[in-house]
Amino acid sequence: MASKQDFTAEEWTKLLESALAAGAAVSAADPSGLWGTFQEFLANSGALDSSKLDSDANELVRAVVVDFETEKGRSEVRKALHRRFDGATDPADCVQRSLDSLRGVSAILDAKAPSDARAFKVWLCGIGRKVAEAAVEGGFLGFGGERVSKAEAATLDDISRTLGITA
Repeated sequence: MASKQDFTAEEWTKLLESALAAGAAVSAADPSGLWGTFQEFLANSGALDSSKLDSDANELVRAVVVDFETEKGRSEVRKALHRRFDGATDPADCVQRSLDSLRGVSAILDAKAPSDARAFKVWLCGIGRKVAEAAVEGGFLGFGGERVSKAEAATLDDISRTLGITA
């Protein structure tokens, strides 16, 4: 099993960032307004929290989640996200930048943690799914919309392909 010590500081930050990049890609794919975006943010946070408590969670996943709880971990992620999204001009640009982040993490996992790679990638896909299902898209005041929009579903497919995970 891989641990934080198996990665450089930069690689570890990319692993931390990936947990938010998966959710950001889905959120940006079909912006949900203020309330929907807030619900999606909470879903991303909830996915991290539930992974920490899941006794079946992969050790590498748990290590990443635990590092989010430290001030240093949160600070590194904030800096990395600021660098990644600085100058982003529209939601499609945010989706692409998130997918680029996930592509890099996939390569890091395949090279440095092949025995943990699949579980970690499946976890990232799960975060994207939870974010997609967090807010009803379209409709009026939450009525008549759809749980996962076509744009979100397409982005979930893109995330899976980017990570090399088949549905």
